[in-house]
Amino acid sequence: MKNLIKILPFLFMALSCNTEKTLKMETGSVLVVVDELYDFIKDGALACGHSLEAVAYTKELIEANPDIPVLFVCDHHPADHCSFVAQGGPWPPHCVAGTRGAEIHESLQPYVMEELTFNKGCDPAVEQYSGFDGRNAAGESLAQVLTTLEATGVYVVGIATEYCVYNTANDLRNAGFAVKVVEKGLGYVEEKGHVETLSKMRQDGFTVL
Repeated sequence: MKNLIKILPFLFMALSCNTEKTLKMETGSVLVVVDELYDFIKDGALACGHSLEAVAYTKELIEANPDIPVLFVCDHHPADHCSFVAQGGPWPPHCVAGTRGAEIHESLQPYVMEELTFNKGCDPAVEQYSGFDGRNAAGESLAQVLTTLEATGVYVVGIATEYCVYNTANDLRNAGFAVKVVEKGLGYVEEKGHVETLSKMRQDGFTVL
């Protein structure tokens, strides 16, 4: 009994750590998952730092908040997209429609709904870092669906912090949505750029969790 009394404080500490590990999102909010696609993960064409960790935390976040709608924003490029090096752009070919690289990571597939999946970068002549104007299969934009859902807040995770995450979050905020960026759920092209982008977002008044 004495030994049990001694270890009880440590058990409570462990339980406390476990319950605090995963964020509880506010009722009425939604989660926007940006570009957690194979070409941005591990051995993909544009594999990013912290990408596997971002996917794992996103899955954990979804499972801890089962009543929160999950919206996926996805690069979905034609093979001759203007952002590719061959067309004079800065990036190697990535997330080409119909390829595995354009698919959402398998661990997140159980949570994907067609009407809540928004493709961007589909026009070969237009670069589109932001998912704000991405379209679902019915032709509805992310902004339109968020309005339909009457979202009171938007949590954002995804890849990459410096580009598509920043631009998507910024456009959502400019449209009047209360945006919260979840740092544990982010991947990045370069860690320095990731840190600088988060610093800029905080300075601009974003909530970064």
